[in-house]
Amino acid sequence: MSRHAQNVNLRVADRDFKYYIFDWDDNILHMPTHIHLEKRMPDGTWQPHQVSTAVFAVVRTEKENYRAPGGVWDNAFVEFQDYADEDESRFLRDTRESLDKVLRGETLPGPSFNTLRETLVEGRLFAIVTARGHEPESIRKAVRLFVDLVLTPAEKREMLANLRGYRVCFDHLTAFGTDDEEIDYYLSLNRYHAVTNPAFKQRMTKASGGEVSPENAKQFAVCDFVEHLIKILSRAGADSVRRPISVGFSDDDLGNVAAVERYIQDELSKRFPAIKFCVYDTSDPGLTDGRKVVVSGQLDFGF
Repeated sequence: MSRHAQNVNLRVADRDFKYYIFDWDDNILHMPTHIHLEKRMPDGTWQPHQVSTAVFAVVRTEKENYRAPGGVWDNAFVEFQDYADEDESRFLRDTRESLDKVLRGETLPGPSFNTLRETLVEGRLFAIVTARGHEPESIRKAVRLFVDLVLTPAEKREMLANLRGYRVCFDHLTAFGTDDEEIDYYLSLNRYHAVTNPAFKQRMTKASGGEVSPENAKQFAVCDFVEHLIKILSRAGADSVRRPISVGFSDDDLGNVAAVERYIQDELSKRFPAIKFCVYDTSDPGLTDGRKVVVSGQLDFGF
């Protein structure tokens, strides 16, 4: 098929500007990755004890009963890093295993699984913000795997039509790359933050002037994505920055949800008063889409 004859959805020019920030573990997928802890036994001794990310979110503050092996937290999160001798990152392998189980109907997806699916089909910008320590490229590859395995052929066609529409309307293109090139370009526009990644921690520490908690790290990542959005929309022209903009953040960890909600109220809503921020608490498995909190939103850019 000619690149000029490909399906292009020009109606994206009239869409609202709605974007998302996703935690990954137990929000998109329930991953098989384990955290290696030591647990206090009834006789007072400490024994090796592996927990899932969901369990860790509950027990991580129980310092009397759970601790890192040897008191070194890097030892607890050995499965949450990339290593030079790996042919494929642990994150990508675990994502493939999780997706296979979901697609076979063996396990349920996370509460934001379908929202990510819709985001990709619609070609909207997004960020993945996780407490893991992987390289951004590992996370981007996992999202590409999600596209390849989860989206139906019809959804991929719709996605590509939308992506080409955005390229016409905002990049003023008249010809396009291959399907793979257009998807890769789209994925390159998004943010992939693993907040315990050494490079991310170094950047964040330099910006903040000191060590910060995982909750503060996610605040930093959220701010980075919002600033990134504004830069992209500003390049698209004055009409873009005057449209209603909303940014949703979803996480299953109550500590992260509270920290981001507080950060939006105290700082981001003042810096970006035109943006409607929505926080989704997905910690309750009984709520299909999580608990939604609209933190702010005047929807009137003052540029």
